[in-house]
Amino acid sequence: MSAPVLAAGLVDAANEAALPALQEDYDALGLQLARRSIELERVTEAAGRFSVALPSWGVGSGGTRFARFPGAGEPRDIFDKLADCAVVHRLTAMTPRVSPHFPWDAPGDPAELRAYAERLGLGFDAVNSNTFQDSPGQALSYKFGSLSHTDPAVRAQAIAHNLECIRLGESIGAKALTVWIGDGANFPGQQSLARVFERYLESVAEIYAALPPDWRLLLEYKLYEPAFYATVVQDWGSALLAAQATGPRAAVLVDLGHHAPGTNIEQVVARLIHAGRLGGFHLNDSKYGDDDLDAGAIAPYRLFLIFNELVDAERRNRLPTAPAYMLDQSHNVTDPIESLLLSASEAARAYVQACLVDRAALDAAQGANDALLATQILKRAFTTDVGPILAMARYRGGGAIDPLAAYRASGYRAMCASGRPVRAASGGGIV
Repeated sequence: MSAPVLAAGLVDAANEAALPALQEDYDALGLQLARRSIELERVTEAAGRFSVALPSWGVGSGGTRFARFPGAGEPRDIFDKLADCAVVHRLTAMTPRVSPHFPWDAPGDPAELRAYAERLGLGFDAVNSNTFQDSPGQALSYKFGSLSHTDPAVRAQAIAHNLECIRLGESIGAKALTVWIGDGANFPGQQSLARVFERYLESVAEIYAALPPDWRLLLEYKLYEPAFYATVVQDWGSALLAAQATGPRAAVLVDLGHHAPGTNIEQVVARLIHAGRLGGFHLNDSKYGDDDLDAGAIAPYRLFLIFNELVDAERRNRLPTAPAYMLDQSHNVTDPIESLLLSASEAARAYVQACLVDRAALDAAQGANDALLATQILKRAFTTDVGPILAMARYRGGGAIDPLAAYRASGYRAMCASGRPVRAASGGGIV
């Protein structure tokens, strides 16, 4: 079991050197925003309240469909993963929760794991089940499906795994279960498109019945892969149908990479808000498909537009339950911790930019059908450099003004590399 190692005083010393310049930039931005009747401190306080969960699997190197290239100092177990996540939170002050994946992260002693997380200042977000691959010692295979399999025994095994995830989640203090399945078909006629969805709904209903009363069930969808002809839960519509058929505490989880090219994801978000079934997000970015790139790396304006819908929904009291935000990325050519540091900042950046939108002016422009003015109002908020707000919020929250610089100065990766053996490459796969 390891603990995070950042030299005592490292962050404070770096902040002391950077604070004068930050204060100048912050004050200058405050003057600019005041001319737009925006209160700088109100926005900074909102930034300080924003948080996003880290994926336990995100602190290790991912892989491509063809190969995986291990990185130096990768975590060996869930305790190492928590140590790395604690470093991210120490530097960003906005990632206080970790989302574990079972059975990958199944602890021998859940009480020990929970106590360790608490010592690191971390809690647990939604737990994730895994019936999209076979695990060692598993009696029946998921090659042809799990919760929707034709064989009742396979479905029962997959349901039992999800119930075990709930049990483990309760023991570590989680409050939600995320379910994603890789079930589907690669050939026309391989499955009954109607009956396979019905079997999925029946299985999900059994899982939902076992949820503790204060838990939520988050249903994730994916357009394709590994099912390339027909995925059982292939889009937000299918996930919404499943959530509505299951119960009031079932909601849809939106992964930004799980859409057909050109899909208007912000409109999907608006529809799920209207239906009262927006459960949360897996934040990442993509160019072609389910690329799992760092958040904001490709389409930062799209990320802003998504948060624009969310901030507007908050204003109109249309979000009775706050969405769960989590990063979900595959880091193949970067230090995973560095990518998570920047992705957390990009998620917060999009949120803060959305807080700068002049809602009254936008409402008026939309009401007058003034398309050009309406889009310029959004662009003005998006093009505002909110970096000083984010840095000040981190500083006030005990984080680093410049997380990446502080991390690189810490030598943390080298320390991990000296104490953790390189993981052997075990073939392809994103995780």
